[in-house]
Amino acid sequence: MSEVTGRERPPLGIRLLSALGKEPDWLAMTAEELVALREAENRKRASRLARVITGFPDRGAEIQWQELALPGRRLPVRVYRPSGERAALPLVLHVHGGGFVGTAVQSDWVNSHLAARLPAVVVSVEHRLLDAQTPLPAAVDDGWDVLQHVVRHPAPWGIDPTRTAVFGESTGSMVTALAAIRARESGLLLRAQVLVNAAVDLTETMFEHDSVTRHAHSPTLTMPQMRLLHRFAVPPGTDPRELSPLYADDLSGLAPALVVVPTIDPVADHGRTYAERLLAAGTPARLVEYPGATHAFLSMPGLVPQAKAARAEIFEFLRGTLTGR
Repeated sequence: MSEVTGRERPPLGIRLLSALGKEPDWLAMTAEELVALREAENRKRASRLARVITGFPDRGAEIQWQELALPGRRLPVRVYRPSGERAALPLVLHVHGGGFVGTAVQSDWVNSHLAARLPAVVVSVEHRLLDAQTPLPAAVDDGWDVLQHVVRHPAPWGIDPTRTAVFGESTGSMVTALAAIRARESGLLLRAQVLVNAAVDLTETMFEHDSVTRHAHSPTLTMPQMRLLHRFAVPPGTDPRELSPLYADDLSGLAPALVVVPTIDPVADHGRTYAERLLAAGTPARLVEYPGATHAFLSMPGLVPQAKAARAEIFEFLRGTLTGR
């Protein structure tokens, strides 16, 4: 059973899932073993049976895969639209969490809801996953290139490029936070950014936050996983500060941010500190914490009751920033 210090306990469903499973030896895993594990895990997350954990899509949204031709590669994206014909909808670019494992399908529950209810077109990036040959800049470029492509070609997507937001979870939050910084520098207009259980520090200080010590063996994210993420994301010769929004030289003038923090999470202090630094730089930021929720909780509404409240918070924030209601 995973240990959690302090007064909080994870939801019962998370505790049972943790007790039934055995954590892999992440740091001893070979490259081939990692690829095999993530392929098996992603098949599981994309299965119909997994909906019991990851949640059932909103029936008011249509979901389909599309493939984009980007410089030097073709990349799948999962697109969510409200049912029926609507023109010039807001755009929400989403990046799932996981880092070296994960798929856009695991976020169908929240993304289909946003598409149907805002309404909006949600484009979720099936970015390249981290491994020994693929460091984090590949995923960062995937997120940014998809955002630019869709905004520059609004008509085929049925979007209004002046009403655009980015939304990331875990390492996906790192990708979207960096995209928000690039957007400011390039003049691409963003109305909002949503960062959920954000991992925004890849320097050595990523392990020094109090929440990492307190929740080093949490049920849904552990220190060995974070060590493996760091190894793949920042290969020798890479400046970790360039991939760490927490240490960006200038955080002023960015899109208003909603920072969602589950409290039983090693990277909880990443999100808290980032919200503080955004505010100190003059960027509007709202920090919302969910006591008793675990890392990746928004992708597990079947196990974590707080996911539904977080989804409502994200919906209201995006409705206000994208539609003015």
